[in-house]
Amino acid sequence: MIVALETHDIRFPTSRELDGSDAMNPDPDYSAAYVVLRTEDDHEGHGFAFTIGRGNDVQTAAIRALTPYVIGRDPDDIGALYHELVHDSQLRWLGPEKGVMHMAIAAVVNALWDLKAKRAGKPLWLLLAELDPEEIVDLVDFRYLSDALTRDEALAILRDAAPGRAERIAHLRAHGYPAYTTSPGWLGYDDAKLARLCREALDAGFTQIKLKVGADLDDDIRRMRIAREVCGPDFRIAIDANQRWDVGAAIAWIKALAEFQPYWVEEPTSPDDVLGHAAIARAVAPIPLATGEHVQNRMIFKQLLQADAVSFLQIDAVRVAGVNENLAILLLAAKFGVPVCPHAGGVGLCELVQHLAMFDYVAVSGSLSGRVIEYVDHLHEHFHDPVLIVNGAYRPPDTPGFSATMLPRSISDHSYPDGRVWRALTPLK
Repeated sequence: MIVALETHDIRFPTSRELDGSDAMNPDPDYSAAYVVLRTEDDHEGHGFAFTIGRGNDVQTAAIRALTPYVIGRDPDDIGALYHELVHDSQLRWLGPEKGVMHMAIAAVVNALWDLKAKRAGKPLWLLLAELDPEEIVDLVDFRYLSDALTRDEALAILRDAAPGRAERIAHLRAHGYPAYTTSPGWLGYDDAKLARLCREALDAGFTQIKLKVGADLDDDIRRMRIAREVCGPDFRIAIDANQRWDVGAAIAWIKALAEFQPYWVEEPTSPDDVLGHAAIARAVAPIPLATGEHVQNRMIFKQLLQADAVSFLQIDAVRVAGVNENLAILLLAAKFGVPVCPHAGGVGLCELVQHLAMFDYVAVSGSLSGRVIEYVDHLHEHFHDPVLIVNGAYRPPDTPGFSATMLPRSISDHSYPDGRVWRALTPLK
């Protein structure tokens, strides 16, 4: 039984070094609205919502507001609790199924899965991958999806993938899951740092990097030229506009950067603008589009796929309502044959999303073709089970849980505004 829900407003002063800076977010302080679920047998489930500073207190309060829904509940009854949280009439009125409350639900649902995996003594990716197809589809909410994906179709996808699960688990353990790095690409970095980090990415075995674009076209051309000169003509360089452009501006800007052969263009416009994405995709083809980190629910993902608006789907572990909703999105992507390349970085997003991608490979898509997980070398040292990258690939975690547990010292030092780190900082001018 769950006996307590504890929250923490945790923030890291990443704006001091411009880590995470892009065309829409020039000064992010990577933050986690953090939740701990405690049980009567002393097990704990950890989860969080990711923000970039201001407003993290609002997100933390939204998580705390879910306390009455979880206290006294059986933590193994995740499917029922997920359904109740997502479909509660008064919580839905604040969305529905989007925004601060939906992300709060994600934090709690993910904490429940962290708890379940710890109790089972397995990493979450393996716990999910070993479920029967019928058990997996029972976790999915097919409402609003049945015109694109039915329960029977989802079952067929999972049953088709079942025969090769053991071999794919062995492949993961031997070779890992391919990664790409965004660490060289933040807009606040100068040209020398960009070139140095590109060289370091090559030396570390990465086969793809990503650069932020969209603030100034001349700067983007100069930075893309530097990256291309360092990385070579055939190396994969994706670009990310972080929603900066209108449709017309996106088309013109992408065409101006086409000479540098972008592997994909990420978030060229608002993530809610499905038809805008489709129009951009048609106009800039064959340059692929990618989006997903700010897509608010499975319905928007469904429409992006139906409209042929994206070539790569980028799930986020904490933007939609946690593991359960991401299972639906992975199944949708498999139905439409679109590779899933998860968004990561931030605080703990790499730690979480690796589990979803590995589950997808083992039990859903059965493929690594065209698939990579984003990696950013920030803040992993604050987690009990940090990601491990070897030769440009994520090594599958073995520690039981969802890799969401932050170190107690990191929680206390970075709690806002009274933690040791924040008390020691002088205000930015």
